[in-house]
Amino acid sequence: MSNEIKVKIIRSNRKTLSIELKPDGIIARAPNRMKEKDIYKFIESKKSWIEKHLAKLNERQRVLDELKPYTQEEIKEITAKAKVEIPKRVEFYAKKIGVSYNRITIRCQHTRWGSCSSKGNLNFNCLLVLLPDEVLDSIVVHELCHIKQMNHSTRFYAEIDKVFPNYKQCHLWLKQNGSLYLNRIEKI
Repeated sequence: MSNEIKVKIIRSNRKTLSIELKPDGIIARAPNRMKEKDIYKFIESKKSWIEKHLAKLNERQRVLDELKPYTQEEIKEITAKAKVEIPKRVEFYAKKIGVSYNRITIRCQHTRWGSCSSKGNLNFNCLLVLLPDEVLDSIVVHELCHIKQMNHSTRFYAEIDKVFPNYKQCHLWLKQNGSLYLNRIEKI
């Protein structure tokens, strides 16, 4: 492995070796009894994959670092639009799913796209209205399905699939692109 890539080894009671890429190097999660030379041998065998994906990760970080924060005026406009659009989507999908909900709150959040309380209160990130409509809908459906299943079990995802079969594609899009929106919120 090239000398400039830093490797941090974390040992635990796990049975397999895995690697996690970070902008500053690799985290190798290894079984307690695995020899260090075997860990480095594994990393070396994945060298081309690691270098390719580290380059992508670093490019993504460069793009994120260049994003300008939303202005207060932009946040106000986005929130106003979200307060109109999101409740319409909630009402539409609540009927399809067969659930009722309590209160809807729209806020500008740094990390979450949505949440559902045990009382049926729904919270959504105002930035959802900037995403493709299908991705916004996938978050609405996800939170509404929590009213039926307050967990992330197989039954929960079966509820989502009943009304929103493209959920996995939308979830992947959000995982790949969501930070481009969230990182533009000024940290206070």
